[in-house]
Amino acid sequence: MKPFHCSGRAPRAVAVLVAILACGALDACSQRAGNTWQGYVEGEFVYLGSSQSGKLTRLEVARGDQVAADAPVFALESVDEAAALQQAQQQLAAARAQYADIKTGKRPPEVDVTKAQLAQAIANARKATLQWTRDDAQYRVGGIPKGQLDDSRAAADAANAQVRELTHEVQVARLPGRSQQLLAQAAQVEAAQAAVAQAQWKLDQKSVNAPARGRVYDTLYRVGEWVQAGSPVVQMLPPQNVKVRFFVPETVVGSLAPGRALVIHCDGCASDVNAKITYVSSSAEYTPPVIYSNESRAKLMFMIEARPSVDDAPRLHPGQPVSVTLQ
Repeated sequence: MKPFHCSGRAPRAVAVLVAILACGALDACSQRAGNTWQGYVEGEFVYLGSSQSGKLTRLEVARGDQVAADAPVFALESVDEAAALQQAQQQLAAARAQYADIKTGKRPPEVDVTKAQLAQAIANARKATLQWTRDDAQYRVGGIPKGQLDDSRAAADAANAQVRELTHEVQVARLPGRSQQLLAQAAQVEAAQAAVAQAQWKLDQKSVNAPARGRVYDTLYRVGEWVQAGSPVVQMLPPQNVKVRFFVPETVVGSLAPGRALVIHCDGCASDVNAKITYVSSSAEYTPPVIYSNESRAKLMFMIEARPSVDDAPRLHPGQPVSVTLQ
């Protein structure tokens, strides 16, 4: 039996097989590399300031601090605003008291005084009426002149008229103020309430709290310095304001949409960070100056934005380079 010898075709076949496998591996590598893009971290900073001017009296945070939501951040001098609020509150109390006084009418002691005057007037009216009756009898028998009778009649009429006047005054004293007076005073109360609300708002603006939890990146004033209205005092970054930007070519952007998952890798991170696409640019970052051709279309790049979860966002820092792998 002749010994078996490998011909030259076998090594060539093995070489071809190895080349095919190598090409397959290269295709897989290129496909994976084509699914990964370079990007960077960006932060949408929040600049905390006050709508009012004043001297900075308290700065509760320092650069690098982690603050909780609604935690005190800084405060401005508020002596004038506190005094204005107290004045507005006192004016509101006065307006309410006056409104209650008009609404209830006169006080009981004042009504009692008018009642006493009415009782006195009734007694005087009775006396005057009796005198007029006597004088009328005397005049009939010729005992007095007619002028005296007329005086008695006039005195009786005046006394009875005073009784009617005081009777009406007692009735009016028990009534509340007129409707127009009540409406006018109610408007004064509402105006005083608005003044209190405005003064309270201005006082509240002198103390600023964190709108959300996050990291303090910088403080722009020191205690004792004058802060103009609207000037930021503290720069902070809430975790929900951290995002990653990267750019993909025109051949890839059509397959991307908000909500697609991706993985962010950064140097020094203990593990990758999961994120989701939140924005796909509708226009290219680079547009060739001539009509589109196959070569120029390859130059079109579209910006993509993705945001990590609130819990993972603190692991990323603005300006940090990252690589993004689409899922």
